[in-house]
Amino acid sequence: MTTATLIAFAAAEAEHHGNVALETFWYGAVALVVFAFLGIVTLSYRNVANRHAPKAEAYARTHPAPSREGHGH
Repeated sequence: MTTATLIAFAAAEAEHHGNVALETFWYGAVALVVFAFLGIVTLSYRNVANRHAPKAEAYARTHPAPSREGHGH
């Protein structure tokens, strides 16, 4: 078969399936919903460190930072 014949057969086959863009719409819709959900999850972790500032300050008071001179190297 030649390329022209294959293209003709493919065009004839496509006539029976309708609009391909409407058939593949749901792939994009599902992807949009998934990425929107992941974006909301990502934004929910924004500014988490500042929510627990008193707890972090209390930890810093009880566990002082080690000095750079006494590490043994």
